[in-house]
Amino acid sequence: MSEPLRFGIVGCGRIAPRHAQAIRDIAEDEAISIVAACDVKEARVKHYTDTYGGKPYTNYHRMIEDPNVDVVTVAVPSGLHAQIGIDAAKAGKHVLVEKPIALRLEDADALIEACEQNGVTLGVVLQNRFNPPMRELRALVDRGALGKLYLGSATVRWFRPQEYYEDDWHGTRALDGGALMNQSIHHIDALQWFLGDAESVFTYSDTMAHRMECEDVGVSVLRFKNGAVATVEGSTLTYPENLEGSVALFGEHGSVKVGGTALNRKVFWKVAGELEHERELLRREEVDPPSVYGYSHREQILEMAHAIREGRQPATHGREARRSLRLVLAMYQSARERREVLLD
Repeated sequence: MSEPLRFGIVGCGRIAPRHAQAIRDIAEDEAISIVAACDVKEARVKHYTDTYGGKPYTNYHRMIEDPNVDVVTVAVPSGLHAQIGIDAAKAGKHVLVEKPIALRLEDADALIEACEQNGVTLGVVLQNRFNPPMRELRALVDRGALGKLYLGSATVRWFRPQEYYEDDWHGTRALDGGALMNQSIHHIDALQWFLGDAESVFTYSDTMAHRMECEDVGVSVLRFKNGAVATVEGSTLTYPENLEGSVALFGEHGSVKVGGTALNRKVFWKVAGELEHERELLRREEVDPPSVYGYSHREQILEMAHAIREGRQPATHGREARRSLRLVLAMYQSARERREVLLD
């Protein structure tokens, strides 16, 4: 049996149950458990710990001082990620933070530095990278099966009602960002995971269908250092429901698109030497998850646990997650200044 790893969750909102369920799924084999949870709303944290176990806290400083907590999962509004993670690192706790790592590069850098200085592991939740079709696509790219990559796209055509933005943080500049930062960052992350670093970006964004500080639609054109070009379209205004969330690559020897509810389905998969297998690939039973969070928090948390025990960085470590934040911030700069932004 592996050495026990005991998790404390900060923030008991929408995503926190997904973490608890994933930990339950792997608890017996991996000696992982939830021993604490924290939320500023006492009733909410009490309901969470009654359901999933652990000691309830309403002050995260007290929770991270708990000697029973080994790993702090940060699942609060995005603008609060960095400070809570920094405080946890200073208390000697490993840190797993939900996407995005932060809303400002200086905050992301401070969190990365705090974890490095205190000798703790930092992981960022980018769970869609662990989906089987995404892993298969990464393997195609790594072995050069698509040849030279020419073109890519990330498309997020989702819907959020006005009520979604009427809490105290969604759609705000200080705590969330808009459709590009919140809803589209998984797909933007996937695009640069496959194509490498972007060289430049030009973006239009607007707030068309909601009353909110940030954008509910953004459209970008990107050029990558490898010569490929790509588009990003992200929105929360496609009434009446989420219609598409996809990533596509087009190369010298293949064209591939992954979509589904949470980047979990092969939409088309046309690769030289494998064309005769395409129908078989697309016929495989692929069950859509019940939400855009997908099924892969289990694999994300398992990877984090293995990284801690092996003394290495997890696959989605802080500097890796910083890349997608940097790209979204360049998109915001471009839209604000109405010009092409060079990332270097």
